[in-house]
Amino acid sequence: MIPAAFDYKRAGSAEEALSLLAEHGDDAKLLAGGHSLIPLMKYRLASPAVLIDIGKVTDLSYVNDGGDHLAIGALTRHRDIEINDLIASQMPLLAAATRNVGDPQVRHRGTIGGAVAHGDPASDIPAAMLALRATMVIAGPDGEREVAADDFFSGFLETDLGETEMLKEIKIAKVPDATYSFQKFNRRAQDWAIVGAAILVNNGNSGVGLVNMDFRPVRAAGVEEALNSGANAADAAALAADGVEPPADLNATVEYRQHLARVLTRRGLEEAGR
Repeated sequence: MIPAAFDYKRAGSAEEALSLLAEHGDDAKLLAGGHSLIPLMKYRLASPAVLIDIGKVTDLSYVNDGGDHLAIGALTRHRDIEINDLIASQMPLLAAATRNVGDPQVRHRGTIGGAVAHGDPASDIPAAMLALRATMVIAGPDGEREVAADDFFSGFLETDLGETEMLKEIKIAKVPDATYSFQKFNRRAQDWAIVGAAILVNNGNSGVGLVNMDFRPVRAAGVEEALNSGANAADAAALAADGVEPPADLNATVEYRQHLARVLTRRGLEEAGR
């Protein structure tokens, strides 16, 4: 299908992008890699009057060592995260989740910020953000603010981003000694997950983010509490579907997704040495 007509603006910096957002308000949308927004536009589920291209804003593409955390620019490509040495050594769960995003063509074009800002519950990256307890740095006309991953994803394809704000950076605490696993069940290698699980086992501060198990990206709170209380993999994984409301569609019933969540979580916990 063909998107509705729109005006195209290319921003040369984050400041220019924010200025254009302030000028056009809710009529404008930011375009990074385009893998989330363009399909919505083709199906007329999104019809921005102005498209602000930030794909060439190179100052938002980086992975920096912040001491106790890594700071990742919102426009860092998936492929750059997948092969980054700092991420591999300090939070390999993120690299593992990123390797599951689409195919090489998608990973060379798509950005971590685009995947996070889209807020799709079927996306791999938001689940990793929850498991790793990431913090989103949001820039707007009044300056910057920080929002925890748990508060960032607010609804189906909805986040805490305001109409004149943009995701600038993601901060993630280093977890070099944690074990991890990313599990994904799909029909074909490049497909969205029918169900997925991002698992971090970290000495009383474990995290488990679920893919496609609710109307928004969610964590498996019951599994985390059980792990932090010393439960084994089987007992903890049995709680994976508690407190969430998975969708039913052509790929899976609610009951099947609940089953998959428990199976994948257990596999992940066992892979992580639990």
